[in-house]
Amino acid sequence: MLITAGELLENINEPSDLRKLDRSKLPQLADELRQFIIDVVSVYGGHFGASLGVVELSVALHYVFNTPDDQLVWDVGHQAYGHKILTGRRKQFHTNRFYGGISGFPKRKESIFDTFGVGHSSTSISAALGMAVGSMHNGDKKRQHIAVIGDGSMTAGMAFEAMNHAGSLKDANLLIILNDNCMAIDPNVGALKEYLTDITTSQTYNKAKDDIWKLLGKMSHFGKSAREIVQKVENAMKGALLSQSNLFEALNLRYFGPIDGHDLNHMVSVLEDLKNIPGPKILHCLTVKGKGYAPAEKDQTKWHAPGLFDKVTGEIKKKIYDHPMPPKYQDVFGHTIVELAEVNDKIMGVTPAMPSGSSLNIMMKAMPDRAFDVGIAEQHAVTFSAGMATQGLVVYCNIYSTFMQRAYDQVIHDVCIQELPVIFCLDRAGFAGADGPTHHGAYDIAYMRCIPNMVIAAPMNEEELRNMMYTFQLEEIQKLKTAFTIRYPRGEGVLPDWRRPLRKILIGKGQKIKDGSDIAILTIGHVGNYAVQACEALQRDGISAAHYDLRFVKPLDEALLHEVFQQFDKVLTVEDGCVKGGMGSAVLEFMADHEYTAKVKRLGIPDRIVEHGEQIELHHECGFDPEGIANAAREMVSNRVLVY
Repeated sequence: MLITAGELLENINEPSDLRKLDRSKLPQLADELRQFIIDVVSVYGGHFGASLGVVELSVALHYVFNTPDDQLVWDVGHQAYGHKILTGRRKQFHTNRFYGGISGFPKRKESIFDTFGVGHSSTSISAALGMAVGSMHNGDKKRQHIAVIGDGSMTAGMAFEAMNHAGSLKDANLLIILNDNCMAIDPNVGALKEYLTDITTSQTYNKAKDDIWKLLGKMSHFGKSAREIVQKVENAMKGALLSQSNLFEALNLRYFGPIDGHDLNHMVSVLEDLKNIPGPKILHCLTVKGKGYAPAEKDQTKWHAPGLFDKVTGEIKKKIYDHPMPPKYQDVFGHTIVELAEVNDKIMGVTPAMPSGSSLNIMMKAMPDRAFDVGIAEQHAVTFSAGMATQGLVVYCNIYSTFMQRAYDQVIHDVCIQELPVIFCLDRAGFAGADGPTHHGAYDIAYMRCIPNMVIAAPMNEEELRNMMYTFQLEEIQKLKTAFTIRYPRGEGVLPDWRRPLRKILIGKGQKIKDGSDIAILTIGHVGNYAVQACEALQRDGISAAHYDLRFVKPLDEALLHEVFQQFDKVLTVEDGCVKGGMGSAVLEFMADHEYTAKVKRLGIPDRIVEHGEQIELHHECGFDPEGIANAAREMVSNRVLVY
């Protein structure tokens, strides 16, 4: 479907074209940019509300600053669609997040305007500060360095660490733009949210704003030296804020705002003036997530990434099936933890800013005093969970696999060394799909299985996920003084009738799915369902493949593995995690330790960065979809590859 841009946007191929426009044309360009995002995302999908909220800011930044020489860093990247369109990717924007298309996030190798790759939040200030120090070291004192960070991302410890450091580097040419819309993916939580609300509504702060912009807001250029103007600004701040402290000023960051992030002309004036103020500073912009599209403004969580929709009616298009469909794994988690918590009053739930994505919001609604959204703070989430565990509580800490990487030290030091039975539920394990390499849960098996006092399991279906959750909260299992990890993928399972009775499973015990005589296929997790399909195809070719579902990577089912290596000289391992250090590596270690000899081939995520695409597309690329498993088995058995 051909989607055309407005008359101004059609001629913007890079920011230098934007800077040729008369300033009076900028609001029209912003309107065209917003409409183009709506037109494309409604047809092709993608993140939505965040980018609509910063349309004016995106235009203003590229108009005022000499990008890419001036370096602009977007935090996370959900908000960077306007930036991508203005920086030469308008004609490719319909390929956004599709296999082989442009990335949904800023990416250094995609564009010179993407100065820093982002996918995990709260990195922008650190990166921009590093760039500023690099420019100082290289003798470039004029280059500007701008970090755009949302109030949700500001809740992470890394953002505060960076601001603390920036405040000590008084010559660093750094501008932090706080995009304050009271939202991350879900509504923001915590004291910082309340603090920013106080700034927004406080008469004291509004008086400060008025005083400051009397000095700055009406001036397109400074008529006096920057040093003299800065002194006036500081004096105005001190006079206006005598009765109320300012967190950012306490960190030695000059604070300006709050200003209306949708008043484009005023924002251009402010940014022009701030260019002439040296040192680290922060501009507080108030925006509305989903701005300009009424349904997205009304339900900001729903419209974060709504999928395809009718842009006129606002109706989100959903697939209609003529038969019952299996649920998403995240929803199985969400309903099951409530089911368990209704019986066990010690159960608590924790997530770092992903209640809807993890479906912990179900428990938060049913039991608000027992489920916690701690903000974008994975390290805190883990240690907070550990603290509750010391008091005998049973804690399910639900973190996306890719985000668990940010709390690795806490898993080791605060949980496993202290023998605390925290249950980690790693959502989005394996390929995350269109979100790409920053979100793929590729490494959790490898980085978790090397830690003592850790059990690692992966369910093949929804029933197994429920049974693992049930088993790990049992009193006798909690006394084992070990942590537990359950990893499961993004998306649907395989069982429409998934609400089956809960039952205890044996820790470290796998299962034989199918007998065979020619080759053994060992799987872990949801990809075991691919192996079922592959075994059926192999059977049609006259190849008898046995299939074993390990269930646990740690501890391994040694009795099952002895059976495998005593019976088979050809073994194929399949996992949706990295092959380096993963389940296949664990099987090879077992084989070596017990002096078995067999031909073993490992399928999984290869030792390279795999880009974005639908999960099945990426599984096919990496050779562990049903076809890839069957072909690998055929090759091992007969040294020939057949296509079915």
